[in-house]
Amino acid sequence: MLKEDILSSAIIVEDKNLDLTLRPKRFSDFIGQDRIKENLLIYIEAAKKRGEPLDHILFSGPPGLGKTTLSQIIANEINTAIKTTSGPILDKPVDLAGILSNLQQGDILFIDEIHRMNTTVEEYLYSAMEDFSIDIIIDQGPKARSVKINLPKFTLIGSTTREGLLTAPLRSRFGVLEKLVFYPWTDLYRIVNNSARILSIQINEKSAEIIAKRSRGTPRITNRFLRRIRDVAQVRGNDIITEEVARMGLEMLGVDENGLGEMDRKILETVIRYGGGPVGLKTIAVSVSEEEDTIEEVYESFLIQGGYLDKTPRGRIATKLAYEHLGYNAETGLQKRLF
Repeated sequence: MLKEDILSSAIIVEDKNLDLTLRPKRFSDFIGQDRIKENLLIYIEAAKKRGEPLDHILFSGPPGLGKTTLSQIIANEINTAIKTTSGPILDKPVDLAGILSNLQQGDILFIDEIHRMNTTVEEYLYSAMEDFSIDIIIDQGPKARSVKINLPKFTLIGSTTREGLLTAPLRSRFGVLEKLVFYPWTDLYRIVNNSARILSIQINEKSAEIIAKRSRGTPRITNRFLRRIRDVAQVRGNDIITEEVARMGLEMLGVDENGLGEMDRKILETVIRYGGGPVGLKTIAVSVSEEEDTIEEVYESFLIQGGYLDKTPRGRIATKLAYEHLGYNAETGLQKRLF
């Protein structure tokens, strides 16, 4: 369903094609996350002066904030190759060994969803990160023997939406840890206008502001909104995204004035129905027919940082803002108005 998929963390084929067009290639083109960009530029310049590979980097934060893009920009700035894979794909040590043995001096290995990597594979990664070598077991039984393979010096960049799930030994082997945060709407406003320029979309200032303010602090969602609203403009707005067209498109997507989508409202309403909480994640997941991991990775971060939801050891609690936004009376739990 469109209303729910528009906020999903999944990267569909259309998004991949969009990324090829809109993804910045240099730090100078990357909008937002200024502190992180400044830090990375210093680390890169220092590594160049020493003639050494960049230290291993861990990017964390909610989906769609630019972790993958920053990794590719780093490779461009260093002028080196980047090999990409993901944690769930690395199922066996031999999978990791095959990738590592094909790296060249100074290459970057990017592992997305590194928190989902197999534990056995992760242990092989320790020596690769520290000593640039791995020990591979050849044969089985009495004939089994360990063979050490020396690796070229490389940079590992890990990306995770769940930093808390990383083991301490793995996390400690990263020299640079950067947490990406939700973007202020002013940065997203610049992204809307920049993407509109690249895609040759006519849009006025107010319309760009409306899209930016409802994009949940996430550039990936900003660009999805822009693309879908462009469809509305082509059919009903003479190819121009006006304020009316922007509001119409967002309403069609089920996105309200604060950027909450259908699933956000379902989650909050579930907690409110249980007396405002605390409600366990499993109960919420069953009630809204969504995976627990998806709720935590895609929806909760925004709801918590937006002040709609509190996360406690006993469960999730709806805040006063959640009651007000959904039109419920915080004291009685009764709904005063409907969407």
